[in-house]
Amino acid sequence: MELRQLRYFVKIAETLNFSEAAKCLFVTQSTLSQQLKQLEQEFDAQLLQRDSHCVRLTEAGMELLPYARKTLRDAETCLDKVNDLKEMLTGTLNIGVTYSFSPILTEAIFDFKKLYPHVKLNIFYKPMEDLMEMLRARDVDFVLAFKPLKAVEGVESHILFQSWLALVVNESHPLASERKVTLEELSRYDLALPARGLQARNAFEKLWQKDFSQLRVHIELNDVNILLKLVRLSHFATVLSETSVHNETGMRAIPIDAEQNIMEGCVHTLKDSYRKRSMQEFIRILSDTMAVRERIGAWI
Repeated sequence: MELRQLRYFVKIAETLNFSEAAKCLFVTQSTLSQQLKQLEQEFDAQLLQRDSHCVRLTEAGMELLPYARKTLRDAETCLDKVNDLKEMLTGTLNIGVTYSFSPILTEAIFDFKKLYPHVKLNIFYKPMEDLMEMLRARDVDFVLAFKPLKAVEGVESHILFQSWLALVVNESHPLASERKVTLEELSRYDLALPARGLQARNAFEKLWQKDFSQLRVHIELNDVNILLKLVRLSHFATVLSETSVHNETGMRAIPIDAEQNIMEGCVHTLKDSYRKRSMQEFIRILSDTMAVRERIGAWI
C-alpha cells in the first residue's frame, strides 16, 4: 500500500467523480483507475461502485475513508516535524482569514516572506464558519478571526489584540467628526450592513438586541471590500470592526458607544494539534506588526 494510492482514493471519495479527482491530482483518469484497482486488490475488497452515471463508496470504502485520511494527515505531520527539526522551514503554510482581518495581514506577509522565501503561503479569505470547517478538516493550519460568540468544539482561541465595533463612514459624512456614536444616533442614518453570518454583523446584532426594522438598512453585502468602496463613494454608513479600515484613506471608524463593545482578534487552532514552525513564526511576526501593536497599546 502506498500513500499515493490512499491520496487518490480519498480524493475520489471526496469528489465522487473520477474526472474531477484526476484534474485535482494532476494525473490521468487511467492512472487513477489503475492505482485504485491495485489498492482494491491489496485489500481484496471493492472500495467504489462505478457505473456510467455515478460513483459511490462501498461499505468497505466507507470503512477505509477515515483511516486513510488519518494516515495521510499523520504522514504530513511526520514530514513537517522532520523539516522543522532540520530547520529547513520549507513547505506550505495554509492560513484562513476573515475579511475583517485582511487589512492588518499585509505587513506580516511581507515580513514573513523576507525571512522565509521558500515557504509557500496559501491564504483563504472566507466567513468564519467556513474557515472553522476548513480548520477541522485540516485544510488550513490556523485561522485568523475575531473570537466567535460561542466556543467552537475542538478549537482553541488565542487572543492577539482587542478592537471594537465601529460606525464606518467617509470623511464627508455628518458623523465623520464625532468621537463616538450611540446606537440611537446610528439608527437615524442610512446603512449598508455586512450580511448575516459575517463576524461584524454577529457582533452588531448582539449590541443592537432590537428589531432590525428600526434601522434604515438599504443594502446588505457579504463582501467587506465592496462594502467599503460603497461607503467611500456614497452617503451610506456601515458597521464593521475598527480593523477593517486600517490604512484605508478617506474613511473614519467611529467607535459605537455601547456596553461590551469589544472584539477580540484571535489565532484559532485545533486543540492538541501539531504547530508547524512556520506557523509559529508567522504568528510571532504578526504579533509584532505595527497594526497589531497599535491595537494592543490602545487597550493597555
